[in-house]
Amino acid sequence: MLLSLEMIFLVGLSMAAICARIRFPRIIGMLATGIVLGPFVLDFLDPAILGISAELRKMALVIILIKAGLSLNVSDLKKVGRPALLMSFLPASFEIFGFSLFGPRILGVSLTEALIMGAVLAAVTAIVITAPLGAFGMDLTYRHLLLQEVEEN
Repeated sequence: MLLSLEMIFLVGLSMAAICARIRFPRIIGMLATGIVLGPFVLDFLDPAILGISAELRKMALVIILIKAGLSLNVSDLKKVGRPALLMSFLPASFEIFGFSLFGPRILGVSLTEALIMGAVLAAVTAIVITAPLGAFGMDLTYRHLLLQEVEEN
């Protein structure tokens, strides 16, 4: 199990560095590492690691969310204003509402379970879709935005 953890960390960090060099988000390299080393491609991981993968995913999610929260700049958020506020909760609200409306009927789950599934889906969708897109968008626009700020000051 220790060898599997070492491979995950070393190959993951190496792939993250490669992705950073080619201007991709580092998380893409780490995700690719998990896919390639996992049971569906090379199957290099110890089965014991796969047994605790749910706990490892939860720890990774907590770390990502903490890191994202610590990097949030409130003054920048105030500059953007209403659109940032709406984009922060509206998509998640629609996903939660959709699950609460259709989940019990289609999936045969209780309303509470449907609400929990909607909240989890909203969080995962936000991370999986917006993080790489945001990184690409920032990479494409930061020079222009910095020049605008320099011109304004």
